[in-house]
Amino acid sequence: MTAETEPFPRQHDLRSPEPIEARRVDAWWRAANYLAAGQIYLLDNPLLREPLRPEHVKSRLLGHWGTVPGITLTYAHLNRLIVQRGLRVMLVTGPGHGAAALNAAAWLEGTYSELYPDVAQDVDGLRALLRQFSFPGGVSSHASPEVPGSVHEGGELGYSLAHATGAALDDPDLLVACVIGDGEAETGPLAASWHAPAFLNPRTDGVVLPILHLNGYKIASPTVLSRLPRPELLTLLRSHGWQPIEVAGDDPEQVHQDYARALDEVVDLITEVRKTAPGSGQARWPLIVLRTPKGWTGPPEADGLPIEGHWRSHQVPLTSVRENPEHLGLLEDWLRSYRPEELFLDSGAPVEGVRSWSPRGEHRMSASPAAHGAAQRGLRLPDVRAHAVEVAEPGRGFGEATKALGEYLRETVELNSPQRNFLLFAPDEHSSNRLDAVFGATGRRWQLPVQDTDTDLAPDGRVFEVLSEHLCQGWLEGYLLTGRHGLMSSYEAFAHIVDSMVAQHAKWLHTASQIPWRRPVPSLNYLLTSHVWRQEHNGSSHQDPGFVDHVLNKRPEVVRTYFPPDANCLRSVADHCLRTAQLINVIVAGKQPALQYLSIERARAHCERGLGVWSWASSDLEGSTDVVLGCAGDVPTQEVLAAVEILLGLEPDLRVRVVNVVDLARLFSEGHHPHAISDSAFAAVFPPGVPVVFAYHGYPWLIHRMTYRRPGHDGWHVHGFHEHGTTTTPFDMCVRNDVDRYHLALAALEQVPRCADRLGHLREHLLERLTAHHDHVRETGQDLPEIREWYWGAGSSA
Repeated sequence: MTAETEPFPRQHDLRSPEPIEARRVDAWWRAANYLAAGQIYLLDNPLLREPLRPEHVKSRLLGHWGTVPGITLTYAHLNRLIVQRGLRVMLVTGPGHGAAALNAAAWLEGTYSELYPDVAQDVDGLRALLRQFSFPGGVSSHASPEVPGSVHEGGELGYSLAHATGAALDDPDLLVACVIGDGEAETGPLAASWHAPAFLNPRTDGVVLPILHLNGYKIASPTVLSRLPRPELLTLLRSHGWQPIEVAGDDPEQVHQDYARALDEVVDLITEVRKTAPGSGQARWPLIVLRTPKGWTGPPEADGLPIEGHWRSHQVPLTSVRENPEHLGLLEDWLRSYRPEELFLDSGAPVEGVRSWSPRGEHRMSASPAAHGAAQRGLRLPDVRAHAVEVAEPGRGFGEATKALGEYLRETVELNSPQRNFLLFAPDEHSSNRLDAVFGATGRRWQLPVQDTDTDLAPDGRVFEVLSEHLCQGWLEGYLLTGRHGLMSSYEAFAHIVDSMVAQHAKWLHTASQIPWRRPVPSLNYLLTSHVWRQEHNGSSHQDPGFVDHVLNKRPEVVRTYFPPDANCLRSVADHCLRTAQLINVIVAGKQPALQYLSIERARAHCERGLGVWSWASSDLEGSTDVVLGCAGDVPTQEVLAAVEILLGLEPDLRVRVVNVVDLARLFSEGHHPHAISDSAFAAVFPPGVPVVFAYHGYPWLIHRMTYRRPGHDGWHVHGFHEHGTTTTPFDMCVRNDVDRYHLALAALEQVPRCADRLGHLREHLLERLTAHHDHVRETGQDLPEIREWYWGAGSSA
């Protein structure tokens, strides 16, 4: 039997765990619960070697207890499985603020002390572990990069199962267990994540084991799935392709026996699926439904109100411990109920029976190399010069930028298919976004039935398409955080659907970069296309370029944004982004036929600089500059070039400089972004005292925000999208937002003093052209021929 079909060898039959093993699991569970509760409450007296006093308790009690017992229970039983079966297991925990459980587990396994020597397995280290939790200068109450073994940011609910699925892709001997809180299960992203079996390949991917923990309540009310009638819940889960296995109860001894049997059944089912899975067709993977009381093993009640098994245990079950002697007594009784004297030596270390029950080395879930970025697979990339778009003269020929990128991505898929370390994700838009060349090398991942009329579906496809931006990003994040590479493409307007996800990922990357034991992971790469200026046919609902604004609000160390003006620049930027690590790269590029400006050699040089003067389009090569026309974005670039021809047709001796910006961060003032250029370099491109008319792809105030400290900013006049969108023609979209060639030319003329005498006549001429455009599009439904057919050198179209 190959590892591909049976990666989980059976070493012992533990369907009925021996009493000594059950006692060890229970002892480990009690130790983890004690440490988790202690993190919420204790400032000192970590082993209760003396009676608990108010000064031993933190003054500010922060944390979440309710989910902890289910997480620690699951951790203990997964450890049993790892020890007995020798499995590779990674754990993703969805309940947001369950870090106390994970910290406790990592400390018991020894990983925490290895990574943080000042939190050793002794009394002082134990005191430090408890004290630092939700404490100034310490660690947060949710799963964060500081938590060993975690790849899942616990600050926001909904993404655990998507992250677990992404982590399992292309790693066939990995079992990714995913604890899903029943509160989290009410979110939209998690509801969509149940579709994972339709995409997981039983032969080439790892196994995702969802553990739906139904403890009955979220922060202050019941949860939907916990109150759903049992037959309906099981039918719901089965309909998504899972085989539910139930574990339920409030008697620890019985739950331990049932959980052990359930996990053994899980491994048997996984082995059976691997043996019998056809080349295509959805496998029915096991899933555990775990029902235990919320805040299990905590105080049953306080002040005459129920705590254990109730929403009052969600956060801090006893809130007035320092002030209320009764609560202090209840806390001490609670902590002593775990019998810490049986679990910890006088030195503070766990007793041998607890310590020996943890896996060893990299088999510890808290020491997973995949979770720490140490299992990376290098990416092979093609030569960007291959299949480059030929550009004989700038701005004369047409091409499709994303179609050219599709050829590059096809070759990237081919180069990396043997090591299975590169995937593409999109919400059903690869063909729409002109990336369908990749289907020459692979198909769309699909495990469900295939019909004769279907195209490009494959059980092992390297392209993932699902109509959920949340799933695309969640799968990609899980894939990246475990060391592999990928790219997500999306319509520009709908990238906003994952605004919150990208914010969480940015925070994770920035924090992780400060942690020496975390290896850098491949960058999260977005391609935003079908953008605002070519969504005139879909109307205003599809017209929103603000994702870049959102991204640039994040830590500058981890975010980059690029606006390649043509196909060769797009290839160069994409090649650069795929080579980076620990970043979020956003590339904005159109998919429609457009003018091409730079050969591949000039494109690479231009993109490396990030911005530059296009001398071939400028008229200020001799003498001083009258006005600078800047641009960022493919459509604004075309309109700026057309405006230059209009200006030179009206004022032949006007000295105009054209500046194109690819890397938007170059505009930031020094010290505000790693890619910002110096003021002297900035002044060489944008001479102080010379007015700048800048056409930007998105909202104009972003450019003002980036440049307000630059020399000469008072002379900047930025044109961009002003939410004047509708269903209209491509050029009319530009006109409605003053980013068209006529408005840009007029803005430039208004800033040149020596044109003042003739400005009235020139303005009238340009306004007449705008009137002609207005009348033509409303009569014919298309732009004027001189607009549609314009190219660089064709004339002024004025």
